[in-house]
This record gives sequence, C-alpha cells and structure tokens, in this order.
Amino acid sequence: MSTHLADALAAYRAGDRARAANLAGRTDSPLGAELSAYLTTDGAGPVYDQPRAFTAFIRGGGNVELYRRLSAELAARYDRLRPESLLDLGCGDGLAVVPALAQSSFRPSRIDLVEPSSGLLSAVDVPGANRFEATAQEFLASSGSTWNLAQSTFALQSIPSAERAELLRNLCPCTATLVLAEFDVPEQPEGSAEHLHSLAARYERGVAEYGEDASLVAQGFLLPVLLGLVADEQRTNWEQPAADWSAQLAGAGFAEIDVEPLADYWWSPAVLVTARGSHAG
Repeated sequence: MSTHLADALAAYRAGDRARAANLAGRTDSPLGAELSAYLTTDGAGPVYDQPRAFTAFIRGGGNVELYRRLSAELAARYDRLRPESLLDLGCGDGLAVVPALAQSSFRPSRIDLVEPSSGLLSAVDVPGANRFEATAQEFLASSGSTWNLAQSTFALQSIPSAERAELLRNLCPCTATLVLAEFDVPEQPEGSAEHLHSLAARYERGVAEYGEDASLVAQGFLLPVLLGLVADEQRTNWEQPAADWSAQLAGAGFAEIDVEPLADYWWSPAVLVTARGSHAG
C-alpha cells in the first residue's frame, strides 16, 4: 500500500483537504481513488445520508459471514438462557435479531426493540415486539423495565465513551445478562503515524470486498466513517479494544465478564462479550 494514503489522512487531519485529495489521487489503489473523488466533490454529508450505501455495506462483503455467525451465537444463547424478556439496544433493521429468533427454539415472551431511526425500526420483522424509537440513553432514562437478557450488536460503539459508561451503569441493575458484539480494535494513539497507516490498510481491505458496489459503499458510508475517525468531525464511532470493553463493563458494575472470538473481519476481529448484570433475572 502506498504511503500516500496515510499521508492523505494526515493532511486531512491537519485541515488541508486539497492536499489530502492530491495525495490520495497519487495512489494506485481503489481506496485512494475513492478518497480523492470524495474530497474533490461535495462528499461531506453525514453517515446514513445514503440508505442504499449502508444497505449495500451491511448486507455485503464480510458482513454476510459476520452476521451469519452472530445470529447463530445469539440463537444459541436464547436456547441456553431461555430469557422471558429480551432487550435489543440499537437493533437497526433487525439483521442480527431476526435470524437469531428464527433459528432459536425458544422465543422470549417480551421483546423490546430500541432504535433511533424510525426507518430502520419499522423494517424489523419481529411480530409482537415492542418498538421504541429512541436512543439507548433516552430509553433507559425513561423505561423503568428489567430484562433477563439485554443485547447490543455493533451499536454501543456509536456512543462516546463517557456517555457509554453512564449508560452501562444504568443498564447493569436492569438486566441479568448482557451480550455485546463489538470489534477488538488495536490500541493505537489516535492521529499517530501507526494509527493512520493502520486505518488506510484496513479500509483498503474493506473497499476491496465490495466489487461493483465498492464506489457506492465507499462514497456513501465507509469514507464518512473513516474521515470522522481521522479528524473527529461528524464522528460516529468510538470503538475500543476488547480489554477496554471489559474494563468499562466492570466499572459499570457488571461481573463474570467473558470475551469470545466471533469472526475475523477486515476492520478488526469481532468478539462477543458476555457479562452478568445485577438484576436477579
């Protein structure tokens, strides 16, 4: 991979969009071409502005195998734990929970789905579920309910760390068990040369997975996320290594925290984190 990509990200972080576009265009990589095009056009909208791009991303590339494994693991937990009540925080359009319920021989009698996007929430095919159009923070602040099992799949990463810590403290006494699916991202100082080279290399792999949809996915989803990580503008992700997830859960009062590998992935290895809350269940 050309060092021009990492240099382009460094220039963007420094506020020099034109230089970033020039450096990206000097690479011979698909990511470089997409980044140059994004920076020299009006590509600057918030993530999810282009629903087709997100749909192509989440239902293509490495996500196909990732979500296949995730749904199978969730289904196994439903069968083992047999929760009468289930909470899904940030359920999206149900890509994880719908097939998990379909595969499981046990179905919770109460299923609460929380998602701030009305469009995504309305698309979740779980008949009889309670639907709450709200952020996880808003929902927990007003709910007053308890659950045998709470889950969140690649959603809590979208909450800044300090807010997430408070959310987890509020959630701990409300659930007997919590299952998180997240990414075990490398520990690298943000903005360092190591970090920018790593971002460029990993996003290069990601774009390569999408074939004919590569430009749609890059322009409409991946590049806004990447540049948000680089310059902290319109940022949508505050990920952390698996060890930090464990520490944050412990700090919120969760116990018996277990981290299991879920799937290899172009971005970082996906893991399942299971923790015991303080609700008796």
